[in-house]
Parts: sequence; structure tokens; C-alpha cells
Amino acid sequence: MENFTYFNPTKIEFGLDKEQSIGRHLAEHGIKQVLLCYGSDRIKRDGLFHVVRTSLSEQGINLVECGGIVSNPVVSKVREAIALSRTHGVDAILSVGGGSVLDSAKAIAAGVCYEGDVWDLFIGKASIQSALPVFAILTLAATGSEMNAYAVVTNEDTKEKLFIGNTHLYPKVSIINPARMQSVSRDYLVYSAADVFAHLIDVYFTASMQPTLLSRLIESLINTVIETTETLLANPADLQARGEFAWSATLALNGLTFSGASGFSYPNHAIEHALSALFNVPHGAGLSVVVPAWMKWYHSRNPVQFERFAQNVFHVHSAEQGIADLKNWFDKIGTPTRLLQLGIQETDLPAIVDNALTNARAFGIADMYTRDVVTTILRNAL
Repeated sequence: MENFTYFNPTKIEFGLDKEQSIGRHLAEHGIKQVLLCYGSDRIKRDGLFHVVRTSLSEQGINLVECGGIVSNPVVSKVREAIALSRTHGVDAILSVGGGSVLDSAKAIAAGVCYEGDVWDLFIGKASIQSALPVFAILTLAATGSEMNAYAVVTNEDTKEKLFIGNTHLYPKVSIINPARMQSVSRDYLVYSAADVFAHLIDVYFTASMQPTLLSRLIESLINTVIETTETLLANPADLQARGEFAWSATLALNGLTFSGASGFSYPNHAIEHALSALFNVPHGAGLSVVVPAWMKWYHSRNPVQFERFAQNVFHVHSAEQGIADLKNWFDKIGTPTRLLQLGIQETDLPAIVDNALTNARAFGIADMYTRDVVTTILRNAL
């Protein structure tokens, strides 16, 4: 294994009714006024908003509402929330929702503490020096943002989907109650499964140094995602499966799966960000299209690992069959595997490639992912 430093300061509260303690957690950090970020009014209809508001009130914490955060969160909403936070003098950001809400919350937390435009932090014009403390209650498991220091936001004017990362952005406390995820739609369950898959296989396949321990950990998480997704499609009320799926999503991107690895990258995310930036497709749906196409192009560069994947995940012997089986599984659960299913035509490829090349530079992989390479991968997905 390579030398590494593992640091993760986020406190996870996992289990039934854990959200009832959110006020106490904020109070322990001295919070008096919090911006409560959420997406749709679903959290009001199902009673979660009332639970959160009551818990905060019991601790004397005032809340300021910021709803309407969308999937593929946009910087205009982040700017609006920053202004709202400053007007009301909030001293923390609370995300109640999925990864889109939490990514927005992190960007808001950093933007409040920066005097310029928050997009400067995404394009490298300025660096994050501080941020308001972030807290989270998850209602959807997918991105792993609840236990990492990253956030992704789209600039709807420039059609750029970029990320920030900084130790100030680790949530202080994240609450994961599987029961609060039971109302997740079938579509977003399978999109989430594809997102977790991509977090895991990018490291698994691209690392130049990949310890056996980490390969086994990733394979275990992948197999858990497969099993629990199928269980939840058959029985959405299965809390055991819901909990294992949620915790797998967290573990997939909290640093454990690459501590001791080296030379890895996230090409599938770099390419998919172009799809969701330009066409606003759900992130996981875009990934389930990109991943098999990328694997088809990449597998000859790491044949031993691809054969290992085929054997330990799908119990077949060839890399090609393992890739086919993954695509077939995506088809089986109902997440897209072709660009046409996303409404994207062959004539759209040049614009996607241009956008993806910008992402490749941001991800530090522009030398490998040239125009010709990205075009080839996308053509595999037609």
C-alpha cells in the first residue's frame, strides 16, 4: 500500500429517528440561526420539516427557509441563498435532502465567507479560506457528500458543471435514517445505484497502485449495491436493505476506498458532467450510460483488474462478459444505457466533447482524455 493520511471529521448519526436530535447537534456547535436548505415540499408533506423545526426550536435555534433546490443544483440558487444567509445573519447551513441539496449547502457555506462571487471558487479564481459549518439530514443516498469535502454545482449560464473541495466543507454531523428514504422514486433509486457504482469503479479500475484490500472492499460494496437495489425494487419498505444501500453509498466516497491507492482518476464523472450540464439529465442516469461505454474503451489498459471484476461481481471469466453483464444489469433495473434514451443525438456529440474536455482539465486527466478519446467513448454509448 502507498503512504496515506486519512482524515474525516464528519460525525455520522445512523438509524431510525436520529433526525429528532438535529437541534441538539447544532446547539453543541453553538449555532443560533441556521439556513435550512431543501428541495421539494416533500419534506413538509411527510412531516420531516416539522420534526426538524421542532428539534431546532427546542434548542432556541431560529431557522431561515431556502427551498426549491433542484437536481443538478445551479449556482444562481446558491447565490440567492448566500444573499439570504447574509441578510439573516445565519451561522450555519442545514441540508435536508439528497446530494444536490447538500452540495448546494456546501457551496453556500463557502460563499457566505467569501467576498466575491461564489463561482470564483469553482473556476480557481479564488480558494476557500473558511466556511460556515454544514449539517445534513439525508433523504436520498447516492453522492456520498454527507461524509466528504466536495460539492458539485452547475453554472446554467456557461453550461459548466464543476466541483470544489476543501476540508472546511466536511459536514459537522450527517444524519442517515433509512426510513426517511422510503419515498424515493424507483427512477432515483436506480440512478443512485449507478452513481455509487461509478464512485467505486473509477478508483478500482484506474489506480496504478491498487491494494488487494481495497479491491475486496470495493467488490463488497458493489455486490451490496446490486443485492440491495434488487431487494428495494421488489420491496421499497425493506429497511434493512435501505440501510445497507445508504451506508454503502456513504462508504463509497468517504475516503476509505482509495486510502492506500494511487494514480486513480474519475473519468466517468468528468464525461458525465458534460451530459448533465448541457442536457440536465439526472446525474446517475448519465453515469449508467457513460460507464459501460468507458469500460469498453478502457478495459485493455487494465485487463487483470477487469477480469477480477468479472469474476468477483458477476461470476464470469472474461472482461468483455463482465462489462456486458454490468450493462445488462443497468438495463434490468431500468436505468439508461444509451445516449438516445436521454434524448441525446449523434449530432450533439461535438458540444458534449467540448464541455467534457474542460472537465478533463479540471479533473487533471486531459492528457489521456483527448478529443478523439472522449468522442470514441461517447460513440460507444450511441
